[in-house]
Amino acid sequence: MTDLTMIDAIRMALSRALEDDPDFIVFGEDVGIDGGVFRATDGLMQRFGATRVRDTPLAETVIAGMAVGAAAQGLRPVAEIQFMGFLYSAIDQLANHAARLRNRTRGRITCPMVLRAPYGGGVKAPEHHSESMEAMLAHIPGLRVVVPSSPARAYGLLLAAIRDPDPVVFVEPKRLYRALKEPVQDDGVALPLDRAQVVRPGDDLTIVAWGAMVADAGKAADALAERGISAELIDLSSLKPIDRATIRGSVQKTGRCIIVHEAPLTAGLGAEIAADLAEHCLTSLLAPVIRVTGYDTVMPYARLEDRYMPDAARIQASAQKVMEFA
Repeated sequence: MTDLTMIDAIRMALSRALEDDPDFIVFGEDVGIDGGVFRATDGLMQRFGATRVRDTPLAETVIAGMAVGAAAQGLRPVAEIQFMGFLYSAIDQLANHAARLRNRTRGRITCPMVLRAPYGGGVKAPEHHSESMEAMLAHIPGLRVVVPSSPARAYGLLLAAIRDPDPVVFVEPKRLYRALKEPVQDDGVALPLDRAQVVRPGDDLTIVAWGAMVADAGKAADALAERGISAELIDLSSLKPIDRATIRGSVQKTGRCIIVHEAPLTAGLGAEIAADLAEHCLTSLLAPVIRVTGYDTVMPYARLEDRYMPDAARIQASAQKVMEFA
């Protein structure tokens, strides 16, 4: 077992899949010779050959379309979109073909493809490089959306996504790519999809987060513990479908909930979770559900990015407000 960064764990999962399954292929912009813009595929072309690890033109529509076609013909492709902000032109292939193929053919053909996309802010990137459009993807029927929050979860969840018979968009919080290391064993064991993880138990307050926001929520939970507030932190992991049972069970215990995401507030996934709690846990709630999110604006440039991003201080302030509600 080796201490790895998230980018190392993703590379390890891809390497494992290439070793285990001859039908598995990897392609995208600069993923071959250069090893990807973040080096997630570094060395894979040299090890497994240019037939299985391919560079593509700078054309996201083509990349997504190739993935759909390859998956429909029996291969298991993982395609990389360099940044989530470049994914918009691939939505046609995802929504109209990848997500509908099983239904269109009444189950005769499935689409076992994965589309990887670095997402989110925190690295002072230029425009179109820091989008968090996961809610748009989660709204597409037939499409799974998964996001890891640590190296070990990136390894296990990516393997699960690769082995799933239906299309998965695997969004990776690039702020975490090299932010931390933890032990990761290359044992080929996949983590279950569709299941949230209770990162830390608590009794007074539920915090639901995903991606890079899990780390910020963890810092907030530490600070709240010093004030005598016990926060239960849930890493959602699967954004589509949502593990509603785990969230409901936690809120039925704590009576209070904060939802944290860096995507804009309006029509974000936090709204869906809050609506579900209002529908199924109303009698358990002791305070209104609060969302701590990005703002309804384009992610700003480098100097203002920190003002946009939710952080531990904002989460703590919202927790205090929830706890003081009477």
